[in-house]
Amino acid sequence: FWPLYGDQDEVVFTFSSSRGRQHIENILKHQFNGTLISDGYSAYASYAAKNEGVIQAQCWVHSRRQFIEAEQEEPAAVRQALDYIALLYQVEDEIRTQKLSGEKKQLYRLEHSKPQVDAFYEWCEQQLLRNDLTPKSPLLRAVHYVLKRKTALRVFLEDPDVPLDTNHLERTLRPIPMGRKAWLFCWTELGAEHVGIIQSLISTCKLHDIDPYTYLTDVLLRVNEHPASRVLELTPRVWKEQFADQPLRSDLSREMKPQ
Repeated sequence: FWPLYGDQDEVVFTFSSSRGRQHIENILKHQFNGTLISDGYSAYASYAAKNEGVIQAQCWVHSRRQFIEAEQEEPAAVRQALDYIALLYQVEDEIRTQKLSGEKKQLYRLEHSKPQVDAFYEWCEQQLLRNDLTPKSPLLRAVHYVLKRKTALRVFLEDPDVPLDTNHLERTLRPIPMGRKAWLFCWTELGAEHVGIIQSLISTCKLHDIDPYTYLTDVLLRVNEHPASRVLELTPRVWKEQFADQPLRSDLSREMKPQ
């Protein structure tokens, strides 16, 4: 599954039989312009590099994981790296506390986060000068990982709408691995696509504080008479605005309602 999280808190789990960049091309169809926030998988960087109008921002949590993998061999150095990254999250906590947004948020990041990012990358460059690290050192791999993604990891400093990580997407992704063993023998790729569709609707419902049962009941009762040209109205976010106040309910729901 290739999950996409939209800027209005909507998620869709698109299915592909491969991990190649072609799926990204097929889904976005060269029509997307803006900032694409992703993990460190190279297919995203390759897509962004070949499409004008697309800026790639990468996830600091995935970068952090690279250093954690080196913690056993280089505990002191890894602690320094993690401390730098932790300071970035402290700044984000303060931004939320002060309820900063837009230009004020950007200026606060430039004043408080940028010096930490600069210091972190200076520290990374210093690790490259160490004679005791072999090319296969986990710490050196982590350093090369963040240096290679330096531009994408710094995007958040210039764009206040860009988060530090993709944790918001990781949280919505949990139902997929949780049910993976149960769905292992669904037999067909079509079954996998249908899993993605239903989980997309349920996860988006949760993001908008919609009870999935109430939503699905209403939509299944309403869809037969709803114009196909207005199907967008039946997506969870728009449905909440138009139908959530008086949802259609099934007879079964009435029978189950306590007297």
